[in-house]
Amino acid sequence: MKVSYLLLIILGFLFLGCSSGKSIATKDSDSRISKENLHLYLLMGQSNMAGRGKVESIDTLTHPRVFMLNKAGNWVLAKDPMHFDKPVAGTGLGLTFGKVMANQNNAISIGLIPTAVGGSSINYWFADSLYQQTNSYPYDDMIRRAKKAMETGTLKGILWHQGEADSNTDANVKGYPEKFKAMIDSLKSDLGIESIPIVIGEIGYFFYSKASSAKSMNATINQIANKDECIELVTAEGLNHKGDSTHFDSDSYHALGARYAAKMQKLQVACSLKWILK
Repeated sequence: MKVSYLLLIILGFLFLGCSSGKSIATKDSDSRISKENLHLYLLMGQSNMAGRGKVESIDTLTHPRVFMLNKAGNWVLAKDPMHFDKPVAGTGLGLTFGKVMANQNNAISIGLIPTAVGGSSINYWFADSLYQQTNSYPYDDMIRRAKKAMETGTLKGILWHQGEADSNTDANVKGYPEKFKAMIDSLKSDLGIESIPIVIGEIGYFFYSKASSAKSMNATINQIANKDECIELVTAEGLNHKGDSTHFDSDSYHALGARYAAKMQKLQVACSLKWILK
């Protein structure tokens, strides 16, 4: 499906729920919703999760039931740029994801937790790992922000988009599945959860020209998703870059957000059934 056609579908979703609904206590509203009805999603990975697209008018339109945890740890109505890892942060996939998820259930609100850090290898997504480029600890900061959000909401899923930084050698790609599993195991332990739906995305096919092992990385990401019933894959097929052969353009981020939402909705049913039957 071409991106332009998919965008027509996405735009319909975005505007459906932008007029009414309850909200948690934020600077924008004094009303509250229950912890059970605030569904939280962790946005993890590197720059293509943080978003590097041009911020346009549609990216600043808020939804009354879609919130983000800002840098200060406060809930505010979500709009792009959502991330604050680097000054170049722009439009990403998270806002579209949140709006589509909210429009599927009028009884809930969505709480997005931006934690992605541009350029970060998976090696920095472990406890006490300093990422010098941003002088931050991606994993530790993610856990801290997740715990803060979980005081007022319920964690419902993880979105992971990362791999470009680990696509430079076959050795990095080969060790990726073990590191990914170790990271998720640590996350579950630190947040006190047994199971969580995880949606992971392919890196852009256009990146194949920039990194020798990028195609192998996508094959590995596919293998990770195929081996776990609580992990789903989002394809990068048909998506475009913004001119740097590394980052998606704004239209493609919107398409990615819709794809992530569709996979998350499917996965939440399958993953829940798995644990009921276990």
